[in-house]
Amino acid sequence: MTAPRKICAVTGSRADYGLLLWVLRGIIAAPQFQLQLAVTGMHLASQYGNTWQVIEADGFVIDAKVDIELAGDAPKDIAKSIGLGVTGFGEAFERLAPDLLLILGDRYEILAAAQAAVIANIPIAHIAGGDATEGAVDEVIRHSLTKMAHLHFTTSEPARRRVIQMGEAPARVFNTGSPGLDTLLRTPLLGRVELEQSLGITLLARNFLITFHPATLDGEGAAAAQFDALLAALEQYADGRTRFIFTRPNSDAGSAAITARLDAWLAGRTDAVAYASLGQLRYLSLIAQIDAVIGNSSSGLYEAPSLHKPTVNIGSRQQGRAAAASVITCAPDAGAISAAIGQALALDCSKVLNPYGDGHAAERIVAHLRDTPDFHALLHKQFHELPAWETQ
Repeated sequence: MTAPRKICAVTGSRADYGLLLWVLRGIIAAPQFQLQLAVTGMHLASQYGNTWQVIEADGFVIDAKVDIELAGDAPKDIAKSIGLGVTGFGEAFERLAPDLLLILGDRYEILAAAQAAVIANIPIAHIAGGDATEGAVDEVIRHSLTKMAHLHFTTSEPARRRVIQMGEAPARVFNTGSPGLDTLLRTPLLGRVELEQSLGITLLARNFLITFHPATLDGEGAAAAQFDALLAALEQYADGRTRFIFTRPNSDAGSAAITARLDAWLAGRTDAVAYASLGQLRYLSLIAQIDAVIGNSSSGLYEAPSLHKPTVNIGSRQQGRAAAASVITCAPDAGAISAAIGQALALDCSKVLNPYGDGHAAERIVAHLRDTPDFHALLHKQFHELPAWETQ
């Protein structure tokens, strides 16, 4: 009997774990595969909620923990974390000997894992390549991961075309949709009362879910100024009938300034609360109950449209990403944000179509992995040349 092929999946944050969840379960359910799970980044940091415990509570076995020591958000700190990640993943891969590395997205923790895999001749399958986020360094990292990878599972048709445009063979590029939508089909969401009890808060007549990350290409100090503008816009809705629910920013350059401002704004308020991590179930359940998603998180573009909720997408971080009609993009100044919130509250999202698929991405991804008979043969790549007329 042939031994199962070992697929090592890497997760570094609450965001990519939520997107990977049903892919991981699909791999476990496939007898021809053995799942290995490597956890890193924010999952292992107490300031981000020690979310590795959530992974274990979901029933997964963690095969490797790669601590990259998230001690600061300056460029030198992040560069150090990448270096520690490359070393740590190199050691983990030597021990685990995976047949394939499965990664998702665009963060620097994932870049570290991919670099180690390339050096170790481990083929890579990449989810969510070809997306565009022109306001963040994630854009460059995502495209770098595409060139390191050997199989590609994109979230939309425009993204599939971009991956091919980067020289990847069309036969290895599949538009599966976003696996984050699979949770919406497969998981009963919490009702309002149950959600309130779980969060320890009472939802009010109007509720906003707010997540704001640094737009890392906008320059030093931009994140703080843009977040100040967001807070000023929110103050216009602080009427005693509105609940402000924040999720804290990721460990990007500039996130410490946002966190400090958020903590100062929250002090003494009874209408606002912040969470380091809500978990996928509570987060999606909350989207279903609120009146608008506000900020610059990808979840406002990926998941919120499927729950028929409007999104106020602030600034350049998600610029270039496909967006449903329920997404209102505005400049990062208080007047524009306030106007966009007003527009969102008046928007009918009941018939919005989500450009990121139908909620069956995980089964498509697992099927394509199953239909790939020899992972090692993927290592030999040829650059796919576009026809001459497409390059002019």
